[in-house]
Amino acid sequence: MVVIVDTISNPLRPRHPEKVNRPDSASPPKPDWIRVRAPNTRGYADTRNIVRANGLHTVCEEAGCPNIGECWDKKHATFMIMGDTCTRACAFCNVKTGMPNALDAAEPHNVAEAVAKLGLAHVVVTSVDRDDLADGGAEHFAQTIRAIRAACPSTTIEILTPDFLRKEGALEVVVSAKPDVFNHNLETVPSRYLTVRPGARYFHSIRLLQRVKELDPTIFTKSGIMVGLGEERHEVQQVMDDLRSADVDFLTIGQYLQPTRKHHAVMRYVPPAEFSSYEKVAYTKGFLMVSASPLTRSSHHAGEDFARLKAARAAVAR
Repeated sequence: MVVIVDTISNPLRPRHPEKVNRPDSASPPKPDWIRVRAPNTRGYADTRNIVRANGLHTVCEEAGCPNIGECWDKKHATFMIMGDTCTRACAFCNVKTGMPNALDAAEPHNVAEAVAKLGLAHVVVTSVDRDDLADGGAEHFAQTIRAIRAACPSTTIEILTPDFLRKEGALEVVVSAKPDVFNHNLETVPSRYLTVRPGARYFHSIRLLQRVKELDPTIFTKSGIMVGLGEERHEVQQVMDDLRSADVDFLTIGQYLQPTRKHHAVMRYVPPAEFSSYEKVAYTKGFLMVSASPLTRSSHHAGEDFARLKAARAAVAR
């Protein structure tokens, strides 16, 4: 099972004040291959009730993930720690931007308790960006990992972290807590950073992933991008090469979906056959695992993918 935790916002609060100066940008109509059924199963309702009863918020809801019905039916969710407010203003993201509140010292324990109650075999923990903190929230990540290990020793832990830009020593703190999978998403190709991910630096993110392997080669590394944001095919292939140069194990590629008209528009809906082509190319470049489809998301099928990732490493080692 998989979980990702977030502590997302008051629904009555105005959303995305930083994006209101963006002109309304309309995306083309969604094709049939990107449509999913509305979540209405008993498993979905049970997961929702558990989330509510434990006072948690999820990225699944906040980001309007198209896979929420499928994942929650299996009691898979995603925890986002360190609050409901991000210090970045990425044009693709549905999390609000502003000055965050202080960290909740009880949060690592609360996350671990939720993991235990849900009986998760594999948990994913992500966060907002916290540029306001001296360490970018690295110690909070480490405390959360350690709390889950103490409460659920057999649960494998995947983290999806910010870039810890200009936070010297932060990455070392997180890696020392020994997550099983370290994920940091590039999100898009370098040429789109100024419009899609303006607060980040592409080669810093590549170096971050490379440094994880240098610090602890046993940790699996993972990264992902969205397509449909105006990138060219050769740029996607260059991202693959850059990630392999950093010894990244697992690549995800999914279709970008516009959260609101104030966000970056979808420039193109990439057909399934093109995703299949990307997957084949990525495997030839040496990734242990590749997930590429219109509905692929970083945490989708994370538990099953972790088992496949371990098997792929073992096969290579033979």
